[in-house]
Amino acid sequence: MSIPVVTVGQSQDDLVGGLERLHGPVTVVRRCDELAELLAACQSGLARAAVVAEGTGDLTASLVDRLSAVGVAVVGLTADPEEAARLRAIGVLTALPDVDAAGLASKISDAVHQLTGRGPRHPEPRDSGLADPAAGLRPAAPVVTEETPAPSGTGEIIAVWGPAGAPGRTLLAANIAAELAAEGKSVLLIDADSYGASIAATLGLLDESAGLAQACRLADQGLLDTESLKKVAASVFTKSGEFRVLTGITRADRWTELRAAALSTVFEQSRKVADVIVIDAGFCLEADEELSFDTMAPRRNAATLRSLEVADTVFAVGSADAIGIPRLVRGLAELEGAVPQSAPRIILNKVRASAAGRSPERQLREAWERYAPGSGIEALLPSEPESCDAALLSGSVLFEVAPESPLRHAIAELVCAPVQGNSRSSVRSSRARRLLKR
Repeated sequence: MSIPVVTVGQSQDDLVGGLERLHGPVTVVRRCDELAELLAACQSGLARAAVVAEGTGDLTASLVDRLSAVGVAVVGLTADPEEAARLRAIGVLTALPDVDAAGLASKISDAVHQLTGRGPRHPEPRDSGLADPAAGLRPAAPVVTEETPAPSGTGEIIAVWGPAGAPGRTLLAANIAAELAAEGKSVLLIDADSYGASIAATLGLLDESAGLAQACRLADQGLLDTESLKKVAASVFTKSGEFRVLTGITRADRWTELRAAALSTVFEQSRKVADVIVIDAGFCLEADEELSFDTMAPRRNAATLRSLEVADTVFAVGSADAIGIPRLVRGLAELEGAVPQSAPRIILNKVRASAAGRSPERQLREAWERYAPGSGIEALLPSEPESCDAALLSGSVLFEVAPESPLRHAIAELVCAPVQGNSRSSVRSSRARRLLKR
């Protein structure tokens, strides 16, 4: 079957003529003058492949992602090795500008095969019955060697999510990062809340430039690597460790900078620079692009959804009161629908007798078993407004301002118990339970 192709670039006449003379492997259905026209043609379902002969510098990861979403593979022609490497990083198959028609047709077929997993990888031109007088004069098609992608990192991603109502997502994420750093882990904390980013304020960092937005811009251009990621991440030093932070967007209306394709690259590179990546995710799970006539519009909740999709561990945190628990129960149902593979670990925060009655731990566990979904409660974190206020006022974490507080110990046990061993885990657990019941 012939592959319908759209092209863009000043040299398209020779390009199109060569492809059309093959009579079979590909069919040029439109010649475009600019990328905007090419994008419109692809979104109308006109083509399965796009060849960018000139202007590859305008190709971004988000644009390639939009084309991939409508089933269009992209081939870029460039003689610059650095530009070719950038294009491959954002998912574009590359070839030299002087590639012959047969070689380009093979590249187009390869690109479509990689995107869809269907069709021949190297279609042979169909014999039209007519001799090509220039066939013996042309040199063999140059081979563009594709670089083998570097292996993915092994860093673990922990996403901290919770429903609306300030259940304590940021508090938990920041202190998990601090506790892991104190254990000697290399940690990267990412603020991916597209509604109310607050990691920078919590840790007393300047939030004039959003680290995550900078990383996404580099990723969108195919320029993000481990070194550039480290440069845009701020360093936070505590008494017993250091960790890096990608601060969130400084204004809620900058959410369009956090696109899914760029975020995927940021998370992939993050695995290479840190042992553990802790993501402070937003609350909303709505697939907002479904509410728009233009299904390729930017997604407000892409940052949250993509964070949960790539996470190895998801902590679902809710307030331990009559409002927070029903919100968490409903939120978990939404989470299962949006990200079925998430398997969240349930955390109830702000546990206090005044909101849950006497023996709050027992009351909450019984209520959860009666009304909530099948997963049990992983941990109950005691309410300590004074310690939390002191940490917020000083731009610090509980590890520094209240090292002996039961809340700090409960958070440390949650993430450090597997490393510390059973003896320390049991001591912390029993102590935390005693203080919580008081």
